This record gives sequence, structure tokens and C-alpha cells, in this order.
Amino acid sequence: MPEPFLTPGEPADGALIARWKAGDERAASQLVARHAAAVSRFVASLGARQDVEEIVQDTFVRAFASLEGFREESSFRTWLFTIARNLVRDRSRSERMRRVTVPILEEHAATEHDALDRVVAGETEDRMRSAVQRLSPTQRAVFMLRVTEGLSYREIATVVGSTEGAARVHYHHAMRAIKELLDD
Repeated sequence: MPEPFLTPGEPADGALIARWKAGDERAASQLVARHAAAVSRFVASLGARQDVEEIVQDTFVRAFASLEGFREESSFRTWLFTIARNLVRDRSRSERMRRVTVPILEEHAATEHDALDRVVAGETEDRMRSAVQRLSPTQRAVFMLRVTEGLSYREIATVVGSTEGAARVHYHHAMRAIKELLDD
């Protein structure tokens, strides 16, 4: 599978996996450095914001422990997303998780705005966050994987455990629901 996040000259995930299996510890570090941020964003999008670091760490521990079973039918990143999703789901089942919103600070803004722009942006952000939180867990996962991670429907289907067609339908329904909620 193509790895669009690689820069020219960087070894592909498959090459790093082979090096790690051959005993090169640095290859594992490279894989973690390459994928940890994306896994973190995905875990946070599933609502596990308080436990992101722990879940990401557990994801890599589980992945490296079972790397022999990785069949490379999907990308390594997609496989990591699947592991992370299962960990979040397992954690949710065993304990009631409190949903915490992460504040967007003013210094995170990319451009200068006047006070009215900040108010409007804040209201829009709150409405969007609320709309995404109202989605079903599957729709939310599909929406976030498509929008924030840019995964294909095939990769999304692998992560959420559905078919490619079902992933498309979930995304369509999520977009429609968000639009309706934002139009209210």
C-alpha cells in the first residue's frame, strides 16, 4: 500500500518492520515516531482524551508483541488504528469514561482575527464539536478517520470492522447529520 506520509528516501513501513524483526531496535523507534501522532489524534477523536498517551503506548506495545501476525493486507498505520480502536472500546466497556473537551487556545490560531471573528470561530467550533459528539460511535470514528487522517474508505473499513460500502454510508450519514445540526 502507498504510504503518502513518507518523504523521499525514507524507508517504507515494511522495510522497518523487517529490520525490527531482524533485531534493529531503532526501526521500532522510527515506526513509533512516524505513526504516534496520527494514532494519538485518532484515539482523541474517539473520546479517550484523558488516556491518549497510555492508549497510544499500549497500541504500540500490542502491535510489536503481535507483529508476527501482521499480514500486511492493510497498511501498518491502518493496523495501528484498528488496535487503538479496540483498546479504546475495551477501556470504555470496563469503565465509564468522562468526555473532556480539549480547549483550543488563542495561540493555536493560524492568523490574526478581531474580537468578533474569535467569537464567531468559538461558536462555530463549539457547534461543530457538539455535532460530531452527537454522531454514533461508528459514524464519529469514520468521520474522524476520513477528515483528520485522510484514510481511504477501504482503510476505514478495516479500522472500524466493516465493509468499504458501509464505511461510505456511515460517512455520508455523518456528513448529513453534521450539516443538519449546523444548519439548525
